[in-house]
Amino acid sequence: MNILLVGSGGREHALAWAIAKSSKCTKLYCAPGNAGIEEHAEHVDIGAEDIPALVKFAKENKIDFVVVGPEQPLVAGLATELKKAGIPVFGPEKAAAELEGSKGFMKDLCAKHDIPTARYGRFHNLEKATAFVHELGAPIVIKADGLAAGKGVIIAMTIEEALEAVEEMLSGQAFGLAGSEIVIEEFMDGEELSYFAVADGKTFVPLTSAQDHKRVFDGDKGPNTGGMGAYSPAHFMTPELEETIIETIIKPTVAAMEAERRPFAGVLYAGLMIVDGVPKLIEYNARFGDPETQPMLMRLKSDIVDLLYASATGTLSNLPPLEWDDEAALCVVMASKGYPGKYERGTPIKGASALENMDGVKLFHAGTMKDNSGTLINVGGRVLNIVGKAQAIEEAQGKAYEGVSKINWPDGFCRSDIGWRAIAALKNKAA
Repeated sequence: MNILLVGSGGREHALAWAIAKSSKCTKLYCAPGNAGIEEHAEHVDIGAEDIPALVKFAKENKIDFVVVGPEQPLVAGLATELKKAGIPVFGPEKAAAELEGSKGFMKDLCAKHDIPTARYGRFHNLEKATAFVHELGAPIVIKADGLAAGKGVIIAMTIEEALEAVEEMLSGQAFGLAGSEIVIEEFMDGEELSYFAVADGKTFVPLTSAQDHKRVFDGDKGPNTGGMGAYSPAHFMTPELEETIIETIIKPTVAAMEAERRPFAGVLYAGLMIVDGVPKLIEYNARFGDPETQPMLMRLKSDIVDLLYASATGTLSNLPPLEWDDEAALCVVMASKGYPGKYERGTPIKGASALENMDGVKLFHAGTMKDNSGTLINVGGRVLNIVGKAQAIEEAQGKAYEGVSKINWPDGFCRSDIGWRAIAALKNKAA
């Protein structure tokens, strides 16, 4: 097949790497791509959100299959337009992508179909939102309803902090139109977990678990980011917990979306909080996670194109069971200094080639490009993803950070403790 991959981040580099290995892939294009993806795919100079240009390119270049990486084009309706043009596409149509595009829609779906989640309210009105904050008390969670690049969530530890967040969001100062409606939720105290499944509108295939690190600094301190690192599988995942997640959250969601006449085909990425051993849904994403995809795909042994195409064509029930490597994989994100705030672009990065022949280490590019002289430079906030894979999580962490040590980029930084919860839990167990 001629395949078009849409996106330019680390998730897309990992997808490009996995797709290019498939015997089903004759030719791979990526729009717009990054400096690492060019190893696997031909770059197409079209932005991920330019829907008319992407559909036109797919038609003119006889694309057999499109794989959409990021959420913005899905929420804007790229999959819908491609399907209208008769082109199979991996990713939910516009109506189904609202599962990520509107946190309020997702919460209402949970309430209607008995999917366990935190108590919540939806608000446009400052006075009513203020009253609900006082009713729930602190700590409390304030969310922009729309897409905010993974940053539209404030965990307020005091009532004052919560009211400030409510006012900033509803006024449009914090997240623009994404915050014109907000969701206010009770705070759930537990351990976070990411769980992934691929659906085809009627049925689904469970994938695996991961745990990501959203805060910018060591020890999970500082503001939320798009993700500073992740590892897979999550250290506390058990067959019993996985079965509970599938039966109480994933399966009812697929059925609910079909009942709502919004059949969901694509990735169901469930952000979960495990409260006293019970999984509760924090939110859904309608695409693969970034940076969770990078370690997950390092562990996937099955052909990814078979999986994605079966989702796109409603044939998941015919797919043989997926095969996974039982090793652990851990991804460290190197970001531009200043991220998630302001940062400088165009700074030179050296040493990337030193990772090419390292055993059990893989470098995925995110916010990179090459300048006119061929020098690798940063063009985004999250820039490089270094993944280590090994039998034990601590060893995988060591390999990832060994890879990080080879990168010479004075204008970049990373957390030094990715995977710390898993390693601490294993040490406690041993003790």
